[in-house]
Order: sequence, then C-alpha cells, then structure tokens
Amino acid sequence: VIGIYGALATSPLRELVPWDDVHVWWGDDRLVPRDHPLSNCLPLDDVLLEAPGKSGTGAAAIDIRRSAMPGIPLPVLNIHVMPIAEALEGRSAEAAAERVAEAYATELQAAPMARDAAGTPVLDVMLVGVGPDGHVLSVFPGSPLFDSPALVSAVPAPEHVAPHVPRVSLSPRFLTASRLPIAVLLGARKADIAAKVLAGPRDVRRYPAQLARRAGAAWFLDEAAAAGLPQRDRGE
Repeated sequence: VIGIYGALATSPLRELVPWDDVHVWWGDDRLVPRDHPLSNCLPLDDVLLEAPGKSGTGAAAIDIRRSAMPGIPLPVLNIHVMPIAEALEGRSAEAAAERVAEAYATELQAAPMARDAAGTPVLDVMLVGVGPDGHVLSVFPGSPLFDSPALVSAVPAPEHVAPHVPRVSLSPRFLTASRLPIAVLLGARKADIAAKVLAGPRDVRRYPAQLARRAGAAWFLDEAAAAGLPQRDRGE
C-alpha cells in the first residue's frame, strides 16, 4: 500500500490525478490517534501529504529542512478521517469505537456518492491489504460484520492477530459494491494465505479477502507472496 502511495506522490501520477475530485475514506482503522504508529492514516500523511525523502522545491522553507516535496494538492475537506482522537477523550475503548462507527456511518450516508441496490455507498477504488489469516479491512474470519446491517462497526481487539487493538471497520459489503478493489500481499509470510485466498475454494467467511477475488479487481503480489500459487496464476 505504501508503494502505491509513493507512486501517486511522484511524477507522472502526481500531476495527472485530478486531486480536487478525489475523496479519501478509510476502510478501517485502529483505535489510536492519527499520528500513532499503528494508525492507518499515518502512511497517507507521511507519503502522500508530505512526500518525505524527495528533494525540496523551495516553495516553502520547511521543504528544505525536511528534504521533502510539498504534499499532493488534496483538499483537506476531501480527507475523511475517522474521528478517533475526539472519541477517545474520556471514554472507554468500547464506547469510543461505537461512537466513531456511528459518526463515520453518518458521514458516509451524507456523502454524494452512488449506492448499490442494498444502499451501500459505491467507492470507485478500494485499496486493501490482506492479513495473514485472510482478513481484509477489520473483517476477520467468521466476523459478525457479514451479518450486520451496519455500514460501519466497532470491532473488538483481535486475539489471534497483532496488533491487539480495538478497531472500526466498514462493512464487507463495501468490497462487493466497489468498482475497483485493489488488494496487496507482500512477503514470504503471506505466501500461504495468498495461495488459499487466490487458488483455493471460495469461502469468504473463512477467507474474507476472497471478496476481492472477483471480476474487475486487481491484485498486487511480489514474488515471495506469489510463491505458493500455481504457475499459471503468477503471470509468468
């Protein structure tokens, strides 16, 4: 995912994408402040909004001090961060997660975007990573979110997958409704789950990432992650 952000932050995509028309939503996040190392917001902030590691343009003094390009021109109002920091003030983790889920669902419902037949907002692109157990978003194997009518739900801290932090997640229906799901698996430790998700029998409740195994989806795997796939499925 960070690699895709990096490509968007540099030429030619940096200049080609109509950023004024782009709205960013989060599929899930952990119940931590936006600047916390476990936050799913942090990679976007660090890579797209500040583009660290590039040579400064001189447009602002801070560019030179940080050796960074100015961030992509993405309007602040188009960045729809889950209101986690505010919800955490004076509340238990459980109460905060429920509050965030309710607020984010309200914001999504008010957004001017298409809906599918079930009323789920249709995202043009959905970029997701795949967990070592086949989870996607914070929809874990056997998740109750499959049967919940809620657009956004609080998710208790998982015991079987790190980090063990409460989360907030969109419904798995968003992946079904999205126009272009993009799934990313990298590294040898993902080889086993990549083979099960992409080449094994379809069972989305056991392997939620299989929701993105459909026509119109894009999958990005490195050689290590693809090592367990049949050769015909590796693009070789």
